[in-house]
Amino acid sequence: MGKQQLAKKITWAIKNFSSSQTGKICSDQFVVGGCKWRLIVFPKGNNADYLFMYLEVADYESLSPGWRRHVCYLLNIVNQNAVKRSKQNEEQKWFDVRSPRWGRLSMFPLNEISARDSGFVVNGELRIVAEIEVLEVIGNFDVSEETSTLMETMDFNGFQLLPSQVGFVSHIFERHPEIASEMRLKNPNLRTGYMSLLLSLIETLRQSPHELHKTEIAEAFTVLRSMTDAGFKVDWLAKKLVELSEKKQKEEAGGTRMQEIKEELKSLKQKCLDLEVQLEDTKTEVSAAKAPLSFSDVF
Repeated sequence: MGKQQLAKKITWAIKNFSSSQTGKICSDQFVVGGCKWRLIVFPKGNNADYLFMYLEVADYESLSPGWRRHVCYLLNIVNQNAVKRSKQNEEQKWFDVRSPRWGRLSMFPLNEISARDSGFVVNGELRIVAEIEVLEVIGNFDVSEETSTLMETMDFNGFQLLPSQVGFVSHIFERHPEIASEMRLKNPNLRTGYMSLLLSLIETLRQSPHELHKTEIAEAFTVLRSMTDAGFKVDWLAKKLVELSEKKQKEEAGGTRMQEIKEELKSLKQKCLDLEVQLEDTKTEVSAAKAPLSFSDVF
């Protein structure tokens, strides 16, 4: 296969999955081992109560007769909760003109995938990770890499990261080299899930206290405890979270006091207006009292 990349790990984020009315969703094409592939899901099932998901040879109808591809692949529906297990299906299959796509249908019950707080669908988004290794190819290669919106991940200290995340995570490890020294999780998907959780938590803490609801801060404390239980050493992040919580409390207390002052000021302003009216009335009475008596009625 020459210099073709024989294995890749692809992340496919399906936005608006929970509201999708489409019967079939196809990913962009990507190239592994000199061959074009794509992922396919049926979000509403396919006459069954399961999420059907396949790995498919993208251009199989245009390939020369006799083509075959021997592939080891893993299809993984990511549980974004991180503390719960993801669902995955690992197989080793031959792809050919009679079987251009493969996937196990009974692995992903729709009621479990779509259940509220299950962790599989978060903010309407479902994430699928595919690990593909091409073992043998019979027939022609598709040699050109395709431009794709699918995200390839790379390993960094045992965590699978997007290329855009590597620089920031590297900086975290430089400042806090002990952060994962007591990490007890061995499952790579769970490790990566917790790292994504850490990055999301940092992004949350970067927001202004005004933009966050106190329930979000409470959830952040829950996430932080979960990460600590998993072996992350994040005392530095805990201090930031406490600081954010205190700022939020001061903001809310200050906001309440400001409202009280506004109400009090409004009352005082109304009282001032009433006093001004009384003053004008009194001025009129005093002016009348100062006027000399009139004798026009008796002369």
